[in-house]
Amino acid sequence: MSEMAVDAVVVGAGPNGLMAAITLARAGRSVVVVEAADTIGGGTRSAELTLSGFVHDVCSAIHPLGAASPAMASLPLGEHGLRWLHPEVALAHPLDGGRAGIVERDVGATADRLGVDGDPWRRHIGRLADDFDDLGPMIMRPVLQLPRHPLTLARFGIPALAPADRLGNRWFSDDEAKALFAGCAAHAFLPLSHATSASFGMILLATTHSVGWPVAEGGSQRIADAMVSILESLGGRVETGQPVTSLTQLPEHRAVLFDLAPRQVAAIAGDRLPARYAKRLERFRHGPAAFKVDYALDGPVPWTNEACRKAGTVHVGGTAEEVARSEAEVAAGRHPERPFVLAAQQSIVDPSRAPDGKHTLWAYCHVPNGSTVDMTNAIERQIERFAPGFADLVLARHVAGPAWFEDHDNAYIGGDIAGGAHDGLQLLFRPVIGRSYRTPDPSILLCSASTPPGGGVHGMCGYNAAQVALRGILR
Repeated sequence: MSEMAVDAVVVGAGPNGLMAAITLARAGRSVVVVEAADTIGGGTRSAELTLSGFVHDVCSAIHPLGAASPAMASLPLGEHGLRWLHPEVALAHPLDGGRAGIVERDVGATADRLGVDGDPWRRHIGRLADDFDDLGPMIMRPVLQLPRHPLTLARFGIPALAPADRLGNRWFSDDEAKALFAGCAAHAFLPLSHATSASFGMILLATTHSVGWPVAEGGSQRIADAMVSILESLGGRVETGQPVTSLTQLPEHRAVLFDLAPRQVAAIAGDRLPARYAKRLERFRHGPAAFKVDYALDGPVPWTNEACRKAGTVHVGGTAEEVARSEAEVAAGRHPERPFVLAAQQSIVDPSRAPDGKHTLWAYCHVPNGSTVDMTNAIERQIERFAPGFADLVLARHVAGPAWFEDHDNAYIGGDIAGGAHDGLQLLFRPVIGRSYRTPDPSILLCSASTPPGGGVHGMCGYNAAQVALRGILR
């Protein structure tokens, strides 16, 4: 590791760590990022996990929050090799009998598909999408910051406190719209009966119309590559293959920002932190895990519903009630027989992901933290249910359970890819109440998804933490 003194060291080269480094470098501070793995990116890495020529996203795949992020929007990512690609259909949710809920970029076109729920969709989801230019930045900023548009925030915040199952039933009448809302709410890794779970459905559906659900051309790795290119153009640097177990390993610095899980920060910097605070970091709660299968396919997925074949994202779980049942099972520590499966079809809009005529599929379900149960067959039964003949197209598969995810990125404690549980006060006050980015030592800060606004490839945790550093120790 370099011994050159710098203003700041960032530990972890995920999107939040890279955004923190870029923000500091843009302010004229010298910065180095140190990454334990041999490749940069954290949750935005891509690799040929199955067969040669098939590019799979290792963790994140679809990027509405990246497209919506003020921090990402402030960067010249396109000049550094990143190109967003938008599928013809943003989101599909197949149902039995060949039916499906379909979300296009246009609110009107989506509402027209939803029959009796068309007007409620325009009134609720369309209004959120119209407000998103004002709403998005507010919900991605530190929690205690005064809102610039308080009425807009109130229109969002009051229904967002509701359980998703209750709000979905209140807003919509038919299976299609209810399933679309439930599927997006299930991104919370929470039971849909949990208060605040509706907020995830509201935000994600608003982004389908306001910014879309794009993929990164060539793989999610291109996001991290573009960010590193920007950082290096500003004089920063990244050192890979450098696991950090002690602050003494780092070059001389004025501040260190950790893009790591709280318990990792406690292990590395605990001797510089009050024992009571370090114990609070160690007690930070992690949520359910991911079990993912990446497929190399001999052709596109043969969804019974034709519009599903044009969708970048397909939520595979049946009715809203079935989705809620699946997530409740996971929250209770069980493994659902019919899991809710989140699937991404990047290759339908990005032909660079697979050889000519071939395709990729990215699919995962939620399981209890630390699970050792193989969910491959359960995932494939769900896909086959809505796409008969899918199994005949599988050329190869790569299976990643919770242990694989934690080995891939040791910030994914027990396979938790979301940076911590979203229940209770931990949804808003992360990692501890009263301290999000700051620690009792002003030179030590946290910038991972375990700080607000939480999980997703948006870089806002890193941006917010860097701003705190610039107003404090690095001013």
